[in-house]
Amino acid sequence: MCNLYRLSKGPAEIAKLFRAQADPPGNAGESVYPGYPGLVVAEGRVRQMAWGFPLALKGKSGQLLKPKPVNNARTDKLDSFMWRYSFQDRRCLIPVTEFCEAEGEKGAKTRTWFSLPNEEVFAVAGIWRDTDEWGPAYSMIMTEACAHVQSVHDRMPVILAPETWSDWLDGQPDDARLLCQPYPAEMVIRRTSDPWVIR
Repeated sequence: MCNLYRLSKGPAEIAKLFRAQADPPGNAGESVYPGYPGLVVAEGRVRQMAWGFPLALKGKSGQLLKPKPVNNARTDKLDSFMWRYSFQDRRCLIPVTEFCEAEGEKGAKTRTWFSLPNEEVFAVAGIWRDTDEWGPAYSMIMTEACAHVQSVHDRMPVILAPETWSDWLDGQPDDARLLCQPYPAEMVIRRTSDPWVIR
């Protein structure tokens, strides 16, 4: 599952690329982690939202704990209660420069990055909703890994070709579901020695 990605462009550049209106700039950083703000294209606007739907947790004695951000939604779970209504009514595009997966032995995992050749930004399928805890929040749609990602992880984000953006945003749910496929074309793999967990 994807728990880290980068976006090297700001809201104005994303707005131009996706032919959307840019909201006033927020504090989204270039590296995006679960629970932190990122940029999405939703309702014709480039908007800042929290990455992850809040999941309420309780402690051993029943007390409410800090919510956990659920930042990935599996394609085969989109009909579950947590995702169903967002998938039906509130789909978005997540602009991404590259996404990261942990690779290696437990305790010594490093960061491996995936991107598209000659593309500074591409679109990943997402869904969003308003939340009481964090305001607008989004989650990334995950599908089976393509050949380029399989050696690192068995799942990957759904990457959408530009000609399918409007189908994802505005099409019927059954048509949008057909877009949730492993990426069929070439990808760039950038392996690093950077530790997965940076303390």
